Amino acid sequence: MAPVLSPVTDPVWLGEGPHWDHGAQALYFVSIFDGTLHKLVDGSHYKAKLDGMPTFVIPIEGKPNHFAVGLNRKVVEVEWEGGDGNAKVKRTIAEVDKEHPNNRFNDAKADPRGRLFAGTMGHEYEPGKFNLKMGSLYRFEEDGTPQKLVDGIDISNGLCWDVANKAFYFIDSFEYTIRRYDYDIETGEIANPRTVFSMAEHNKHLGKDEKNLTGIFDGMTIDTQGNLWVANFDGYQVLKIDPKNGKLLQTIRIPALQTTSVTFGGPELDILYVTTASMNRGEEQRPPAGATFKIEGTGSKGYPNNYVRFVN
Repeated sequence: MAPVLSPVTDPVWLGEGPHWDHGAQALYFVSIFDGTLHKLVDGSHYKAKLDGMPTFVIPIEGKPNHFAVGLNRKVVEVEWEGGDGNAKVKRTIAEVDKEHPNNRFNDAKADPRGRLFAGTMGHEYEPGKFNLKMGSLYRFEEDGTPQKLVDGIDISNGLCWDVANKAFYFIDSFEYTIRRYDYDIETGEIANPRTVFSMAEHNKHLGKDEKNLTGIFDGMTIDTQGNLWVANFDGYQVLKIDPKNGKLLQTIRIPALQTTSVTFGGPELDILYVTTASMNRGEEQRPPAGATFKIEGTGSKGYPNNYVRFVN
C-alpha cells in the first residue's frame, strides 16, 4: 500500500516541534512566528498565544497540563489545559546563550531518561539569512541546569536516539549532513561525532532515475527499525534514511515547500505527522503550505515520545 497523505490542521506560519503524547493521544506542536502552542486531539485543533517565540512544547512528567517550552532563549514551564487561549508561563527553568542575546532555541526533545536536549541558533536578520556558528546544543539536568554539549552550530535540528545501538542523531542544518554520536543512556553524555548521511555525497552517486537532494535537513525522528525520517525543508518531501549504510530508502512528497519536522503518532504509533511552514521569503506559499499533515501506510512505526523530567 502506498502512503496516504492528508492535512489535519489549517495552515500556520512556521509549524515546528511536533510531539505525540501517547498517553493523551494528542499531538502538540508550535507555530514559532505566530507565538502559538497547538494541540490536535480527537480531530479538534486548539491553540494558545504566548509572549515570545515558542519553539518546542514537551509535556513534563508527573505534572498534567504542564509543559517545557522553548521561549526565545529560555526554557519555561507553561501551564495549559489544552483549550484555546489559556496558557500561562509559571516559571523560567533556564536561560542560555546570554552572550548572543538575539539567539533563540530551535529544536528539542527529551531523551529516554527524560533529560531535555535542546539546541539554539543564531538570529535570522533577513528572511533565510542567519548569524552562523552562534548556536549550541544543551542537555538540561533535572534541576534545570544546562550543560553545553556542542557549540559553533548554525541551526540545531533533528535529535533522536537509538538506544539499542547507543546512538544519538543530530542535524546542524547548514552542514547538510546527519551526525551520529555515541550515546550513554546512564549519563546522557554524547561523544565521537561522525557523519552518517551527507547530501553532497548522496548527490555525487545518483542513479539515472534519481534526483538531486536540495534544501536542508530539518526535524527528524526514528522508527523501530532504526531508520531516520527527516523533513527536507525547501525540498517538498520527507526522507527515509538508513544511517547504518548511509542510504536514502524512500522519499514522500509533501505539498509544502517548507517541510519542517516529523514524529510518529496514533494509537499504534504508525502515523507519521509532518509539520510545515508558509513563510513568504520572496514567494508566497499558498495553502496547504503551513498545514500539519498525517501520512498513513508507511509500513513503519515509531517509539513513544518521552516526557521531560524536572525535579520541581
